[in-house]
Amino acid sequence: MIESFLGSWELFGTTWMVGLLIAGVLSVVGVWIVARDHIFLGAAVAQASTLGVAVALWLAGAAAGLRSLESDAGATAFAVAASVATAWLAARVGEGRSESHEAVTGWVFLLAGSIPVLMLAHSPHGLEEVQRLLFSTLLTASAGDLGFFAAIAIATVWAAVALHERLLLVTLDPELAGALGLSRRAWAGALAVWLGLAVGLSIRSAGTLYTFGCLVLPALIAKNVCREVSPMLWVSPLVAVSAALVGFVLSTGLDWPPAHTSVGLLAAGLPLAWGWRRLRRD
Repeated sequence: MIESFLGSWELFGTTWMVGLLIAGVLSVVGVWIVARDHIFLGAAVAQASTLGVAVALWLAGAAAGLRSLESDAGATAFAVAASVATAWLAARVGEGRSESHEAVTGWVFLLAGSIPVLMLAHSPHGLEEVQRLLFSTLLTASAGDLGFFAAIAIATVWAAVALHERLLLVTLDPELAGALGLSRRAWAGALAVWLGLAVGLSIRSAGTLYTFGCLVLPALIAKNVCREVSPMLWVSPLVAVSAALVGFVLSTGLDWPPAHTSVGLLAAGLPLAWGWRRLRRD
């Protein structure tokens, strides 16, 4: 299998590198999602990205002057905008509003899951694109995607190293963070933009399943393995990148979809982490 994987590098090397970068970036961002117990937010943001793509395709079909929105750049811009808006909306929930965080994220998830199909019901190309995003595939990743995610990975590593104490304080104890002079609203907004940007860009290259899986599963595994949040910042990406790499090798040798193989490995690893946590307690 390893020989098959190495032999495929000439054709799919860019795909594999993009997949590994996506796994690393999302697994770090996911630490804050899991630490705040906002796992469903990841699903809502991912689904909102699909809605953003659907809106771009619908506008392109409705007006001849907006045909450029069918391009990767146009659809990606709408996907990122929808992701950031959803994450920002969720960050504002709880500040004097009557609805809970779960209610709003659930509403966004269901809305974003139904509207794209209705908008593009009479557009075979549009429905095909939505189904591609939902099905999840890494095989369309490009050299441009590689450059984007390399830059995002560098920024993510810098934030995790240089700002992790403040980020953890704002995440785990927002009242103390406010007392120490950290603006909870500003930091929540920054985290929302970070989450929306990472998810929105990942959706276009990797699809919904791989994006959501890499966002929450590695962090959940790390949460059960680690005793504190800080070690999760390196355990989570280690788990994500390792599972992605093994998944790519297996998918090449067995002719399986790479995104589904990698997420399947991560999903299989979570019960093992639960078992480890129980043994450690005993």
